[in-house]
Amino acid sequence: MGGCVSTSSRSNGEKVSPECLGISMFCRKRIRRTFSDHAVALKHLSSIPNRIFTNGKSRTCCIFTQQGRKGINQDAMIVWEDFMAEDVTFCGVFDGHGPHGHLVASKVRDVLPLKLMSTFQSFESKGAGDCCNEDPQLEVVDPDKDQVVDDKMETQWRESFLQSYKAMDKELRSQPNLDCFCSGSTAITLLKQGSDLYIGYIGDSRAILASKDENDSMVAVQLTVDLKPDLPKEAERIKQCKGRVFALQDEPEVQRVWLPFDNAPGLAMARAFGDFCVKDYGVISVPEFSHRVLTERDKFIVLASDGVWDVLSNEEVVDIVSSASTRSSAARILVDAAAREWKVKYPTSKMDDCAVVCLFLDGKMDLESDNEEEQSFSSAALQRNHSGNAAESDDGHNSEPSLQRNTTVRSAEHNDVYKQVVAEADQETAVTEDQKWSGLEGVTRVNSLVQLPRFSDERPRP
Repeated sequence: MGGCVSTSSRSNGEKVSPECLGISMFCRKRIRRTFSDHAVALKHLSSIPNRIFTNGKSRTCCIFTQQGRKGINQDAMIVWEDFMAEDVTFCGVFDGHGPHGHLVASKVRDVLPLKLMSTFQSFESKGAGDCCNEDPQLEVVDPDKDQVVDDKMETQWRESFLQSYKAMDKELRSQPNLDCFCSGSTAITLLKQGSDLYIGYIGDSRAILASKDENDSMVAVQLTVDLKPDLPKEAERIKQCKGRVFALQDEPEVQRVWLPFDNAPGLAMARAFGDFCVKDYGVISVPEFSHRVLTERDKFIVLASDGVWDVLSNEEVVDIVSSASTRSSAARILVDAAAREWKVKYPTSKMDDCAVVCLFLDGKMDLESDNEEEQSFSSAALQRNHSGNAAESDDGHNSEPSLQRNTTVRSAEHNDVYKQVVAEADQETAVTEDQKWSGLEGVTRVNSLVQLPRFSDERPRP
């Protein structure tokens, strides 16, 4: 039974059998639900059940994003329950930057989960025969064998994250209608299956875990590291590749990546999708990977973009989410708290976009939330109502008129360049005139300071 076919390589709509999924952890638990081939094709994403990507809630999660004051909301997020099997949940937050960052983040949100699924299945198909020949209802009693299976599973997921991230960046480079030369996105992606938690990430979006300590008090455990150029390991790699790392005089706390021959682009992260202008100079899309076994003390996980972490500590985030009146409103309440903190802490700056995913590990969502604004939508309904680049958030409230933390002063010339580029992008996203990158005027913080010309389009002079 080793002739398993990846869902990404079939187009006849044939059902994918549980055997062809070939996942070792599922060999001990029979899979009752699988996807048709058309359901995982990119053009049919909206038909997939239990996949949400705009403000709302699912059986175990709530998600919320709010536009800052820089212009287009460049954050994207996703929760995909029953991902590959019934007890698997995929979550992700993606923070775009640069003139086309919103398009990059949305593209990664849609494509990366499919690549992760396909890559893992291709790994499993090689050894699926042995697994599928066993009775899936038999319990494995050999502890050594259990450990071998667990180690193999971690290795397979590690390789799947590495290869899917690599394939994602390669696809972005080859996109003819999406300019990623000076635009890119972070990614924090999480896959939960049973008590196993697998995380892959690049950039400075962050994930934390809320857990009870010995005194039954809620504590925050940071699950990821902000991959910025100020980390010695990241800075050393960039310098070895002839890139430069330094901070501007106006913002000494923010280390940035610069080309060896020009003071551009000033990227404020060491790893990202896209940003091909600095990919030869030390910026990479290779994810950090981690595996954690959850316990009964672990209560919930929060994924968020740096618009939240710039103004709230891990402990504050845990306190806000755990004290939310309802679980379904926790993500919105957290974003509201971040917006207030931007006003208080950085009154002369412009608020960054915020995106939050809250995953509750007991698998429950409060019943009383059914009467609130956050309703459980299917992906199809969410897509019809999607307005991530609108001036108002999805709950109908105006975005907080707030700041951005970095105090980098742009010249009028730089603003004109950005406005010209964004005007072209607006033709694709139908952004209204009063929304166009208003946050780029005056004092603002951005993740990439300088828009470079597309060297690949330059023609040799006669």
